[in-house]
Amino acid sequence: MPELPEVEALKDFLTEHLVGHEIVRVLPVAISVLKTYDPPLAAVEGQAVTAVRRHGKFLDLETAGGLHLISHLARAGWLHWKDRLPDGPPRPGKGPLALRVALETGEGFDLTEAGTQKRLAVYLVRDPGEVPGVARLGPDPLAADFDEERFAALLSGERRQLKGALRDQSLIAGVGNAYSDEILHAARMSPFKLAASLTPEETRTLYEALRSTLTEAVERSRGVAAGRLKAEKKSGLRVHGRTGEPCPVCGDTVREVSFSDSSLQYCPTCQTGGKPLADRRMSRLLK
Repeated sequence: MPELPEVEALKDFLTEHLVGHEIVRVLPVAISVLKTYDPPLAAVEGQAVTAVRRHGKFLDLETAGGLHLISHLARAGWLHWKDRLPDGPPRPGKGPLALRVALETGEGFDLTEAGTQKRLAVYLVRDPGEVPGVARLGPDPLAADFDEERFAALLSGERRQLKGALRDQSLIAGVGNAYSDEILHAARMSPFKLAASLTPEETRTLYEALRSTLTEAVERSRGVAAGRLKAEKKSGLRVHGRTGEPCPVCGDTVREVSFSDSSLQYCPTCQTGGKPLADRRMSRLLK
């Protein structure tokens, strides 16, 4: 799933390629992709893109007419830039293509989604706050006013485990499964540790790991073309998706805890005192 650093990089890429250009056609291909119907997609056609913004994991194309074309790539979605779009409209079918946006220059992009769980979402709204997922977002962890005091206030009284708290978009916007693993590894904390149990020093350590991990990922992605961002993300991950590989910090074997629809990865030596984590349903360390 694209998370804050990748969506930030896509925002920068699209700012360079879209701002000042006119959207001449928006073509939904997958029935499930469009989540709004008023205004209709045709209302954005003929409008120039004036800005590209990011709200958590949401991409927002703002137009001269005051409309916002907002997309969320979900778990298996991606954006593919085309210097020259194919002639003729795309054909609906069983392929991954979900939506196409064409510019007056002949350039544009496709939104695609792999797999059978169609969760990629596109909205055309007059205000970003009309999108439910945007309206419920917590603060952006890279915002200038997101300081340690604000972070501590968010975690105060939070009874969930750190892994779940970091992934909650209404608590902190933009962090998903991959970067929550990376942040906790950098902080040397168990994903099962309760957020409310953190000492002030541990809160400071986690805050610094959150900011540094995301900032470094954004810097690695900056200037990378849209088509290469997935590979760039994977190359920078230390534990996520690396089950069975040696931890780059201590050399211990990276372990995994599986859930019904996802998994987490961690280093026992760095994060759990050398003990492997039990199945999440037990919510405790193996003795």
